[in-house]
Amino acid sequence: MSAVLSTAALSATDRLERWHEAVSQAFIPLDVNILEEDPSPGRIVTHQLGATQVSDVQAGSQEVTRSKRLIARDGKEFLVLTFQCRGSAVKEQDGRECPIQPGDFSISDSSRVFRKKVEGEVCFTSFQFPRKELRVRDEDLRALTATSFSGRDGSAALVATYFSHMAREAAGFDDFVGRQFVATGLDLLALFINEQCGRFTPQAPETAAAMMVRVKDHILQNLSDPDLSPTAIAAAHFISVRYLHKLFQLEGTTVGEWIRMQRLERCRRDLLRSPALRIGVATVARRWGFVSPSHFSRVFRAAYGIAPRDWQLHGLADEQRTAE
Repeated sequence: MSAVLSTAALSATDRLERWHEAVSQAFIPLDVNILEEDPSPGRIVTHQLGATQVSDVQAGSQEVTRSKRLIARDGKEFLVLTFQCRGSAVKEQDGRECPIQPGDFSISDSSRVFRKKVEGEVCFTSFQFPRKELRVRDEDLRALTATSFSGRDGSAALVATYFSHMAREAAGFDDFVGRQFVATGLDLLALFINEQCGRFTPQAPETAAAMMVRVKDHILQNLSDPDLSPTAIAAAHFISVRYLHKLFQLEGTTVGEWIRMQRLERCRRDLLRSPALRIGVATVARRWGFVSPSHFSRVFRAAYGIAPRDWQLHGLADEQRTAE
C-alpha cells in the first residue's frame, strides 16, 4: 500500500510547518530548514516492503539535519540509501562532505549526525531499513557514508539498476515478494560495500553471494521463458550445474523450487488485476512460464491451498465489497 504526503494544496505559509511534519513522519526525525522565501510544494510517496521503506521525494531547496539531540531522543538505527534522480545535493557525515549529482547514490547512518542540503527542485528515491539488516562491519560502513557513488559504472551500476527497478515495482509487490527482493538487494549492497573496502577476494564467502545475486537477477529477468532450466542458467554464468545447485542448497532450497515460487507469486499477483479477468487463468500462467494449465493449477493449489480461479474470484469479490 502506498502513502502520499503532499503540501501542494496548502498555502505557502502552511507548507513550512506541514513539510517539517511530513519529513519526520515519513523518515526518521529530522530538523528541516527551508531555504526558500516562498516554499515550493513538496511530495513524498512511500511504500513498505517488510521492514524497508521506499520513498520517492520531490522538494525544493532545503537543509535537513540529524542532530545529536534527535539521535538521543529516539535512538533509531536506520540506514538510508538514496538515489538522486534530479537536482543536486551535498551530504555531510563522519567528517566528510560530498556533492551528489543525478545518477549518484549515497548512504547515511541515522545513529550519527549528518546533514543534507539541496538547492533548487530535486527528486530522489530512498530506501530506509534497520541497520541490523545490512551485514557489514561498522568500520566499513563508517568509511563510506557521505560518499558519492556513480550508478553508471562497475558494481555501483549493478546496485543502482537493481534498487531502481525495485523502487519502480514496489507498489505491486505483496509482502512476501517485497521481503525477498529487499533481502537480495541488501545482500548486493553488502557485497558492494565489502568490495569498496577491499574485502572482496576470490576465496571469500562474498563470492558465492555475488554469484547468487547475479543468478537470481537472471532468473527474474527470464521467468517468462518456459525453457529456463538449471543447465541454461549455469551456462549463462559460466558455472557448472553442480555449483549452481550448491548455491541454492546453501539457502535451503533448489533451483526449481525457487523459480516455481517466483512464478507462482507473480501469477497470484496478476490474477487479482482486472485485465486477468478477460484473458483468463491459463494466459496468466503462460505469461510466467507455465506451459501446462493443469500443472499450474496443481502447484498453485499446493502452494496456496486454493485453485487459481477461486483465488481470482475471491479477490474480485473483495474488490466489489470495497467498492460498495
